[in-house]
Order: sequence, then structure tokens, then C-alpha cells
Amino acid sequence: MMKRGRTGLKCQTFPSHEERAKRQKRRSSNFALTPAEDWGNLPHHVVLQIFQHLSLVDRARASSVCRCWNDVFHTPDLWRRFEFELNQPATSYLRSTHPDLIQQIIKKHAQHLQYVSFKVDSCTESAEAACDILSQLVNCTIKTLGLISTARPSFMDVSQAHFVSALTVVFVNSKSLSSIKIDDTPVDDPSLKVLVANNSDTLKLLKMSSCPHVSPAGILCVADQCHGLRELALNYHLLSDELLLALSSEKHVHLEHLRIDVVSENPGQTHFHTIKRSSWEALVRHSPKVNIVMYFFLYEEEFEPFFCDETPVTHLYFGRAVSKEMLGRIGLNCPRLVELVVCANGLEPLDEELIRIAERCKSLTAIGLGECEVTCSGFVEFVKMCGGRLTQLSIMEEVLIPDSSYNMEQIHSEVSKHLGRMWFPDMMPTW
Repeated sequence: MMKRGRTGLKCQTFPSHEERAKRQKRRSSNFALTPAEDWGNLPHHVVLQIFQHLSLVDRARASSVCRCWNDVFHTPDLWRRFEFELNQPATSYLRSTHPDLIQQIIKKHAQHLQYVSFKVDSCTESAEAACDILSQLVNCTIKTLGLISTARPSFMDVSQAHFVSALTVVFVNSKSLSSIKIDDTPVDDPSLKVLVANNSDTLKLLKMSSCPHVSPAGILCVADQCHGLRELALNYHLLSDELLLALSSEKHVHLEHLRIDVVSENPGQTHFHTIKRSSWEALVRHSPKVNIVMYFFLYEEEFEPFFCDETPVTHLYFGRAVSKEMLGRIGLNCPRLVELVVCANGLEPLDEELIRIAERCKSLTAIGLGECEVTCSGFVEFVKMCGGRLTQLSIMEEVLIPDSSYNMEQIHSEVSKHLGRMWFPDMMPTW
């Protein structure tokens, strides 16, 4: 039995080394990518679309995969928008654009740049590096330019001659600038004249708050010649009746957005002039939909020249304490007001002032109150008068004063009823 059982068994054989190799080759060939499936042979437009969703660092890494991807990496479309980040390692934790990449951009892609911004930290060396790059963009066709200080305004520490010379290179060579943000820089009147001489037909947006070397005559030159200007941001000391009248001329701009920063660093030492009501009215007649935005960083005793007469401001932001009297003036003289944010006020409730604002400012849709005390009854009355048009309503819970009509539990439901939506007071400022 044992013997017959053994004779029924087949002897197991193993494939030779050559046979195993052949089988492996056949198996591999079944899964091999065809040329159409090879990553290196993806269509140019497909790789380009992928690259547009990658960060610069990832694009640079991907460009080393193959020659095809490297060619896509240098496609002009990928270099139309670029942000130079210039930070000193000793003072900033932010990543900085590598110097080798900067030189590669200047040599190969300067003519492709269209939307350019420079982010610099608080070091003068970073701002000087930005000026060095600007001075080399001689073949550029930049459309938008932004100089952004992420901390203190380090561009102000650069030599004015160095800064103006670098900026002039871009102004002269671009000839198609439509948007410029140069807040907190030493730009001056002569460089603005160069800007206008080369870009008057295309300039639409100019932001230049806190530029101490620019005079009212310099900004007036821009208003006189840049007929397509739609948005302008400047300090109050540059605002004048002559400027508003120039912006109101039939042959000039139809302004959509005018931002004015009213700032005082030395209390009692800064003189603020008054703008005539007729000048404001001329601007609104010419551009009836213009948004006039004013940011105030003043001390209480410095508000005297403002809002004594009707002012067509639409957005008001107070970064420091403002008096009851000033808020009362706003209710009387700001009928176009759309948004109001008040950082702080004294210890007296603002019931009367808020109710007056609700009565006179029929376009008001947003209000934010910080350290501003209001009785619960006064606040409910204000909301009731404004109704559902208030799309944004922010007030700190701790500044609402309970009274005989409403306590803190009741005010939530009462305000929600008049707004037509669920509302709660804030536990901390939201603006």
C-alpha cells in the first residue's frame, strides 16, 4: 500500500532561473505605461494647469522631474503673478524668496511679470533689497505693483534717492500700470509726475497713505491727468478743496472709492484743515455712487474741524476713543453713512446718539461698537428703527446696561425679532 501510494505521486519541478526571468518580463510588460500614460508625456496644457495650483517651491521641485516639466516651469503664464518675500533670518521667522531664484526671475522672466508685490519685514536691508530688484526690472510690463511692509514701515528707512530711482524704473518701463499700492514709502512729487507721464491712460487705483514727501500739488497732478482713476487712498493732509473739484470735473475721473486716513501722532501739534461742503457736494454730484471711507486715529480734542457741516462719508472707522458730541454730529451731518465702527467712548450711554444715527442715516447697514456703553432699552430702540437693513451688528455684551425694560436674557430675543434673524452680543470685538 505504501509503495503504491508513492508511485502515484508526481515529482514537483521548479522553474529555472531563465524561465522565472521570462515570466517576470511578461508580467511587467502587461503593466507598462504606454507613451500616452507616461507622466513625462502629459500634454503641456495639462501640466501647466497642475503647476498653477502648486506653490513656487513645489513647482521648482517638479521642474526637475524631466525636460518637459522644466519647459512648463518656464512658461510665461506662470510668471505673470509673483510675490517677492524679503525677510532677514535674524529678525523674521517668515520664509524669504531665495536669491538664486530672484536672479533667475530677473534674467528670464522680468518681461513676463505683470502682477508684482514685495513683502518686506522691519529690516532696512529687506526694503533695500526690494529697491535693488525694482531697479533691475527694465524690461517689465507690470500692471499692478504693491510694496507691503509686514511690520513697521521699513521703506521709510531707505535712502529717498535710492527708493525714487528704483520706483522710477518701473514707472518709465511699464507704461501700463493700473494699480499701485505704495503706502508708507518715501515716494515724492517728481516720481508721481513720472508715473503720470507714462501711465495716465491705464492707472485706475492708487494707494499712498502715509507718504510724507508727497504734497497736495503732487496728488492734484494725478487727479488732473489720470482720467481712468477709480480708487484713491491718501492721508487727510493731501485732501483739499482743489483736489475734490479736480476729481469732480466732467473731463476727469468717475471715482468709485476714496479712502482718507486721518492720523495724529503728536496730540495737539497737528493742525487739521476743513473741507468745504460745496467741494464734497461737487464730488458726489459727479460720482454719485462713490464710497468715501475715513479712518480716524485722533485724540478727542483734535476732532473739532470734522463733521461740523454735512459730509458725504459712507464708511467711518474710529480707532481711538471718540466723544458723544462727535457721534452726535455724525447723526446730524452724515446722511450717506453705510458703516460705522467705534473702538471706544466715555462712560456715558450713547442712547441718544445711536437713535439720531438711526433716524438720519437711512443707508446704515453695519455698525460695530467696542467699549461704548448703551442701555438695553436704547439699543433695542436703535435696532427697531434700523430694522432688517442691519446686515452686521456687533456690540460687546459687557457694555450693554440692563434696565427696567430689558435684562441680558431678554435683549437677545428682542433684537433677534427686529433683525429677522438670530442674534447674540459679542464676547470679544469682531472687527
